[in-house]
Formats: sequence, C-alpha cells, structure tokens
Amino acid sequence: MRLTDAVVTTASIRSPIRNAVVGFDEMTVSVVALITDHVRNGERLTGYGFTSNGRYAVTGPLKERFVPRLLHAEPDELLASDGSNFDPERAWQVMMRAEKPGGHGDRAHAVGVLDMALWDLVAKVEGRPLYRVLADRYRGGTADERVFVYAAGGYYAPGKDVAALQDECQSYIDMGFTTVKMKIGGEPLPVDLRRIEGVLAILDRPDQLAVDANARYGREEAREVAAALQPYGLRWYEEPVDPLDYHGLSAVAAEYEGALATGENLFSARDVENLLRFGGLRPDRDILQFDLALSYGVVEYVRILAVLDELGWDRRRCIPHGGHQAAIHAAAGLGLGGNEIYPGVFEPFGLLPDESAVVDGYVRPTEAPGIGFEQIDQLYAVLREAAHS
Repeated sequence: MRLTDAVVTTASIRSPIRNAVVGFDEMTVSVVALITDHVRNGERLTGYGFTSNGRYAVTGPLKERFVPRLLHAEPDELLASDGSNFDPERAWQVMMRAEKPGGHGDRAHAVGVLDMALWDLVAKVEGRPLYRVLADRYRGGTADERVFVYAAGGYYAPGKDVAALQDECQSYIDMGFTTVKMKIGGEPLPVDLRRIEGVLAILDRPDQLAVDANARYGREEAREVAAALQPYGLRWYEEPVDPLDYHGLSAVAAEYEGALATGENLFSARDVENLLRFGGLRPDRDILQFDLALSYGVVEYVRILAVLDELGWDRRRCIPHGGHQAAIHAAAGLGLGGNEIYPGVFEPFGLLPDESAVVDGYVRPTEAPGIGFEQIDQLYAVLREAAHS
C-alpha cells in the first residue's frame, strides 16, 4: 500500500460577510486529495482534506514542502509496523523533517489538511467511521454517540439590521440548534449591545447566546466590553484580545465572571501550554477552541489533550473552531465538548450529511467509512473534482 499522488487545489469561500477584523470577500481554502494504489469498488482509495475557514489557502507550503516529503518518502515510512494501513503519526514525522521549532503559522494548516486526508484514508482502509477509529486508538474504545454543536453566525453584512439578525438566529433554533453565536466588535459598543438584546429577545435563555470579538479589542477596551456584557449572562465572550496577549486575557478573566472562549488562532501544544499557564483562564467555565485542521491535525491535537490533562483541564472544555465533519468525528472519538457549525456559511465545506441532522443541539457522526465527506453531495463534488484535476 502506498501513496501514488497528492493533488492540491484552492477553493473559494468568498462571501460579503465580515467579522470585527476581516471580511470574507477573498477567502479561500486548500483542498487535498491523497490517492493510493489500493483499489476498492473499482477506484483507487482516496483520502480528502481541506483547511478551515478564516485562514487562507496554503498552496505554497503544501506544494513546496509537505506534499513532496510524503510522496518521496519510502513507502514503509508512512505505514503501520505491520504494513496493513497508513500511520498518520509516522507520516507526521516525515512531513515535519527539516522544520525548525516554533513559527506555528501556515505550516500548521498545511500539515493539518494532510493529516485530515491521512485519517480519512486510515478509516476507509479499516472500513469504519473515523470517530470509532480514534476512540479505539486514543480513548480505550469509548466513543460518544452524539456531539453537542452550536450555530456560528451573526456576521456583519451590508444592509443587515437587528431584525435580519433575529431572523437568522431564529432559523438556527428552527434547525435544532440550542446555542447560537454572533459577532461583536465591528460596530460601536452601543450598537452591538442593541444587536445582542435583539437576539436575546428571541431566545428562551441568555446562555443560549455566545458572542465573538475575533480579537478586535485592546486590553482596556476588552475589559470595558466585559463589564457591559456581564449583566446579560451569555454563554461565553470569545477572543476579547489578541490570541497571544495572555496578560490582557488574564486581566479580562480576573474581572469577567462569565465564561471566556479562545484558542482558534493557536496552533500547537506549546502554544496551548502557554495559554493555560499564563492566560488566566479558569478550568471550571472557560472554553478552548483549538481547530484540528489549523493546528497540525489529530496527531498534534492528541498532544494538546495531554497538556490539558497535565494542567488539570477537562477535555470537555474543548469545543473546536472549524465547523467541518472531521471535527465532529474528532469530538466524538476523543471525547471533546462539542463542535462549531456554520449553517448556511462557507458552504459546501461546513455542510453535514443529511443523516446528521441537529436534534436538541446535538448531531450523530456518520457511520460511513472514513470521515464521510462522500455523504455530502455538494461537498463531495468539489473534492472529487479536485482529485481529478
């Protein structure tokens, strides 16, 4: 069994929406297809992966460094010891050859997308869904049969008023979500507070709403916003300051009694250790949002979970950013606290299989072999086109 080819393409997820920091009118993702010599049902077995939204495609690192390392490796360097399947942990070591420590930026996304495709292959070779493979390998066979999900939306858009925001969030509730998230920081605070109050008016409880500042605020403004948000009793206040401003985050955490959420823009176990040691976060309430596809994939995420264990954090505090099917499998297989979903945004990459309908805020991972991208017609069309380009 060996890799015979790896196809890298770029797909657009452009949209007129914006958060407090960036617009998405030029947003792209990388798509990869790892093709093997293993034939099943008359076709070569192929593993698929793609990067998460919010970071641009990483074509250069993929084509110049990480894909060539995989394709030029000796076949047994990518395989389990018995040669029966691929081994993502060994492949990870191959991909990271000659890479210096630190600098966890675009290369973390490049390795992450290849890691996703490798795990898709591993589970397909076994003929099982990825979450059960992960549970057997890393959790003693215990898998969650359903995963908490929340609807991430509430972006700013031209002509979008409070009524339109209310309609959007109501549509998520109608879909079966019990928790929704909206953006703040892109308008003056009084405007954002009116937007928050508008959404709260359609919800049963204030803790059904989370807000996301996308690291828009400086330290003092983040504290002022925290004070304004405190009376509402929201689910969480996300990324109040720059992701690496641990001192600023600690200052907010010292004053804000509600939950904080952060981590989607940190990409390594070492970054996570620094966050938890110096960011002032509280393991009894705060949410960690590390994204597998952006942070070197499942292999590094397992190291991240080891850091949580060492520092006394429950892995259920992890609710990954990303909104993709692979993260649902990881949440179910590794025992995480849930996953983000983007209904109607960044399609087709955030779509779920029809069988994974949201019921009372939870979804069941697909039982299809691999990650199950093939169960999502619109997404699989994009992936298959990439594989044959």
